[in-house]
Amino acid sequence: MSTTSASAAKDQVARLLTLVPFLHSHDGVRLEEAAAALGVTADQLLGDLKVLLMCGLPGGYPDDLIDVDLDALEGPEADGVIRISNADYLSRPLRLTPTEATAIIVALRALRSSAREETRAVVDRALAKLEAAAAEGSAARHIDPGEEEPGRLDLVRLEMDLQDAVSRQRQVRLTYFVASRDEQSERTVDPRGVVSAHGYTYLDAWCHSARAPRLFRLDRIREAEVLDTPVASAPEPPRDLSEGLFRAAEDTRLVTLRVDRPARWIVEYYPVEEVRSRARGALDVDLLVADERWLQRLLLRLAPHARVLSPPELDQSFTRRAQDTLSLYG
Repeated sequence: MSTTSASAAKDQVARLLTLVPFLHSHDGVRLEEAAAALGVTADQLLGDLKVLLMCGLPGGYPDDLIDVDLDALEGPEADGVIRISNADYLSRPLRLTPTEATAIIVALRALRSSAREETRAVVDRALAKLEAAAAEGSAARHIDPGEEEPGRLDLVRLEMDLQDAVSRQRQVRLTYFVASRDEQSERTVDPRGVVSAHGYTYLDAWCHSARAPRLFRLDRIREAEVLDTPVASAPEPPRDLSEGLFRAAEDTRLVTLRVDRPARWIVEYYPVEEVRSRARGALDVDLLVADERWLQRLLLRLAPHARVLSPPELDQSFTRRAQDTLSLYG
């Protein structure tokens, strides 16, 4: 990478680090207003937003990436308002491991020795908070540079409560945030066990609302109440997620998409089963889909450069959805 390219990439990372918290605190801001506030041109900001589409939580699964409504910013129907979704975790307080906290403390102490007086005041406040948390022996749980997100649970205590419900075979009432639909749902489940995959912890349970087994990410559980009622489904051990989250799920479907060259990027950002090259740069992509609504939103985003090859009923349902969407502009 050339010096110029490296410098441009560094500048863009700095802009994105400023852009993310700005958009979180200025919901529905117009592109021109945001550009003026951030000190960049509207074109530059639009380019940064296209990069933001590729950012999110580790794992790269459909509900891990930030979603930016580019249709609202480009084209004849655009209203120029920036809308982002699937970024609720941006307001959550920073959680550091003891090792990470110690490394930051050492770095801040080194910075303090050469800092000016006004900078030292800021460093001292940060050090006081970090050292106080580390002194209690659990920096990962206590370090919190901002206000606690309303409804966020202590994950350690939550996991203990869920494990207790599993051992006593008691039902649990959950309030759960579904990131792919940006909504909260309430349901009663029969817990089977707490499992981990890709750096996340999940409750594996029989969901009475879905009438099927489901995995619930612990950091998306807003409320959990262990009930006195015993589980109603047949007791089963939790699933083994060692081969991957999607392969373990029993409610997924194998879908084949034909994507044209402009939509080939999806194979880099979503887990796929197989990719086959076709004429004129097109690809046939096999992927596992757990939620048909997520697939329809993805296809609307890729249109007209993607379509469903199989199963055919999904292509028909998408066609109806696209026609209904277009009718709103009539």
